[in-house]
Amino acid sequence: MLMVTNETISWRRLGRVARGLLAVIGLILFAYMGLGLALGTIPRETVAMPAAGPDAVTIFVESSAIHTAIIVPKQAAGVDWRDWARPQDLRDPRYAGFPFLAIGWGEAGFFRETPHWRDVRPGTILRAALGSDRTLIHVDHLPLPRANGNDVRMVRLSPQAYRRMVAFIQSSWRRGAPHYSGYDVYDAFYEATGRYSARHTCNSWTGDALAAAGVRMGWWTPFPWTVMTWL
Repeated sequence: MLMVTNETISWRRLGRVARGLLAVIGLILFAYMGLGLALGTIPRETVAMPAAGPDAVTIFVESSAIHTAIIVPKQAAGVDWRDWARPQDLRDPRYAGFPFLAIGWGEAGFFRETPHWRDVRPGTILRAALGSDRTLIHVDHLPLPRANGNDVRMVRLSPQAYRRMVAFIQSSWRRGAPHYSGYDVYDAFYEATGRYSARHTCNSWTGDALAAAGVRMGWWTPFPWTVMTWL
C-alpha cells in the first residue's frame, strides 16, 4: 500500500508553489519584453537639429547581446574628452593615444561583477532591475571603429547636435569622483549619476543620449535591438 505522509503532501505543495512562482516570473518577463518591444517601435518627439553637413561629427553606436555604448572622437566640434578620460586612469596609459572613446552607462554591481557575459548571474540582474543608485560610466579607448551594419552603426551629427548629446553624457558623469580599473588595460570606470532600474537601463540611457541629439529613437529603448533598429 502506498503511504502518503504529511511530508509528502508538504513537498507536493511546495512544488505547486514553486511552479506557480516560476509561471508568474515568466509572465512578468514576457510582459516586460513585449512592452519594451512595443514601445521601442513608437518614435518619440525629439528636438529638431540641423542636418549633418560637411562639418558633421561621425559617431558610432556599438551593441552586444545586452548592452549598448556610444563611440565618440576624443576631439571634435569644440569638445575635448581627454581631460574626462585621462591616460593615468588606465592600467596602460599608452592606450590613451587611441582617438576614440566608447562610453556606456550602467549599474555598478552589474558592470564590475560581469567582466564576461558568462559571468552574468540571475541575482546580479535581479538586484539591478529592482533599482540601484550605484551607477558607473564605462569608457574604452579605441582606434578608429568600423561600421559593419550589425553590432556597430555609424551616425553623422551636426556640431550642434553632437554637443547636445555630449551635454547629456557629461551630465551622467560624476566629475571629480573616484575612478576604477576596467576589465583590461585600455578601459576604466567612473562614478555616474542617475538611478538604474528595469525602467531605466543602460540601453534606455543610450537611447536618451541619442534622442538628445535629435536622432530618431523609440519612446522607450530598454534592449539593445530597440536602440539599433533606429540607426
